[in-house]
Amino acid sequence: MTTTDIAPRTSIDPAAAEEFAGRVLTIFDNAAAALMISIGHQTGLFDTLTGLRPATSRDVADAAGLDERYVREWLKAMTTARVVGYDPEAQTYRLPTEHAVSLSRASGPKNLAVLTTFISMLGEVEPAIVECFRTGGGLPYSAYPRFHETMAGVSGAAVDGALLDVLLPLAPGLVDRLRRGIDVLDVGCGRGHAVNLMAGAFPASRFIGYDFSEEAIGWARDEAAELGLTNAGFEVVDVARMRDSGRYDLVTAFDAIHDQADPAGALAAAFRALRSGGTFLAGDVKASSNLEDNLGIPWGTYIYTVSTMHCMSVSLGLDGAGLGTGWGHQLASSMLAGAGFTDVKVNEVEAEPFNLYYVARKP
Repeated sequence: MTTTDIAPRTSIDPAAAEEFAGRVLTIFDNAAAALMISIGHQTGLFDTLTGLRPATSRDVADAAGLDERYVREWLKAMTTARVVGYDPEAQTYRLPTEHAVSLSRASGPKNLAVLTTFISMLGEVEPAIVECFRTGGGLPYSAYPRFHETMAGVSGAAVDGALLDVLLPLAPGLVDRLRRGIDVLDVGCGRGHAVNLMAGAFPASRFIGYDFSEEAIGWARDEAAELGLTNAGFEVVDVARMRDSGRYDLVTAFDAIHDQADPAGALAAAFRALRSGGTFLAGDVKASSNLEDNLGIPWGTYIYTVSTMHCMSVSLGLDGAGLGTGWGHQLASSMLAGAGFTDVKVNEVEAEPFNLYYVARKP
């Protein structure tokens, strides 16, 4: 062995090393808290605790209809995570009102607890993703049996709280046109809740949703039937391969472009499907195409984690572009222009802080 085979020794700052070790432990502890918050959301425990006066674990369990022993242990985890307050003398727990704003379903789009459900979902595919690191490629959508359920929960609150009153008005004159009656296509519709919500609000317009998941389309059709909608339909279609031409006045895409196998093809297909003068309205993750710009945003690590373990992977699994969740507004705007769209506007929406909304026109 020569001296060139030996890595040079570097001096270590003990204080910096100790500080970083503390950060790693904090990350570890916060990851555990995220799983517990996900359970609290899925079981409705945060909703039960919201507005409830200080209560014992038995009281909370009875009110939620859950097993007391599990609720008690969950409450201890939430107490040590500084999410729930605890009175050791009375052995009672309470959820501060200020915390409930971020954790209760009643908060609509402000409910951040729903985001943690992604963490548990992604954990299910961790071994397969580790193998992808070694072999390349990606995972099929079928590897994520909870994806549509999880995504529906994440997007549902935002759609219910903002779609009609905030997002659609981003396109000038669109709401009036919807009231008069136009043809609308939602690409990558998932379980179709956005389509059904718009169809119920604008009975004179005609709506259709495309998604390549038969399971998701089944959910969408069932919801439309339950709501008694006659102006909403759904079809199993691969968006990038759709052949619609000049059929629609509005095409929407909510969190549906970046994980496509062929995102450029999907945008070109959306452009082709519109009539002249038609509008394209898309919501996608709020991020920059430049990594350095995303260092300061609170959900930066989340963006790239979801990308690595789902959005990029499912695209690569179809031999696709693997664009990734953090493709960013610069690239998105460029791709919209490349598809032929004009008057591209990028909108930030206070009621929906995690997404940007693109409004573009077909000349």
